[in-house]
Amino acid sequence: HPTSQSLRGSADTGRNSTNTEDSMLIEVSDPGEEYVMSYNLRGLALIFNQEYFSPELRLPHRHGTKADKNNLLRRLEELSFAVRPYDNLNRQEVLAVINDAVNWSHTEADCFLCVFLSHGENECVFARDGKLSIRDLTHTFKGDRCPSLVCKPKIFIFQACRGDKHDEPVSPIVDVVDCEVHANQLVVDVGTVHTLPAGADFLMCYSVAEGYFSHRETLNGSWYIQDLCEVLQEYGTRLEITEMMTLVNRRVSLRRVENCADRNAIGKKQVPCYTSMLTKKLYFRSKKL
Repeated sequence: HPTSQSLRGSADTGRNSTNTEDSMLIEVSDPGEEYVMSYNLRGLALIFNQEYFSPELRLPHRHGTKADKNNLLRRLEELSFAVRPYDNLNRQEVLAVINDAVNWSHTEADCFLCVFLSHGENECVFARDGKLSIRDLTHTFKGDRCPSLVCKPKIFIFQACRGDKHDEPVSPIVDVVDCEVHANQLVVDVGTVHTLPAGADFLMCYSVAEGYFSHRETLNGSWYIQDLCEVLQEYGTRLEITEMMTLVNRRVSLRRVENCADRNAIGKKQVPCYTSMLTKKLYFRSKKL
C-alpha cells in the first residue's frame, strides 16, 4: 500500500501540474502582452508613391501625393524606421523592391511596414504600367517566404479608393489631369477592393471603407495620410497602434468635402478602416540611444 507520504507527494504533483497549466493559460491570454520592440532596428519601411501612370492606362495623375510621401517620410523616420521611398515604379521594379525586402534580414528588426499611394482596382494597386495583386504582394511576407519576420508585425497601408461612392453613388472626378495644379481641389483615387493575407501578425490599413471613394487634396495630399501623420506625430510613441488607427478613423470621419469640381460631392464624407491580425499590442516607443 502507498504510504501517506507518497499520497501527499502525488497530490502535490497534481497541484503543481495544474498551477503550471494555469500559468500558461494566463500567459497566453494576457491582454497586456506586447510585441518585442527592443531589437537594434525599428524595421524597414517602404513607400511606393505613384503619381504618374502610362498613357494607355488612362488613369488621372495623382496630384498631392508628393505631400503624402514627404509627410510619411518625416513621421516614419521620427519613429526610427529605415524608410525607402520609391516614385512611379513599373510593375517589375515594384516586385524587385518587394523581393529585396523579403530577402532582407529582419532578424534585428522589430517589424516591417509598407505603404502604397496609388490608384487601385479589382483587388489590385497600380504601378506605373499596370496592376499588382495586393494578395500576392502581402503573401510574400508570410513565414514560409520571409522567416525572419515570423511572429513580428507586418503593417500595410493603402491610400486608394475602394469603390465608386461617396455617401451615395457619384461620378469619379478625373478632371484634374495633365496640368499643373495651383489651387487646392478635392479629387478621388480610382477604386480598389482589398484582399487579406492568411496568417497572424498582419495589420492591413485602408484609407476608406470598402465600396467608397478616398479623397485627396491636390496640394495638401490625401485626408487619410494627413490625419495619419498628425496622429503619428502626436501619439506615435505613446499609443498602441490600433488605438492610433481608430483615432485616424475618427478624424477623417469628421471631414467633409468643401471644394470640389463635382458639385454633387460637396458635403460627402469618408471613413477609413483597418483589419488587424495582430496577436499582441504594438507600441512604437522611443528607441534608447
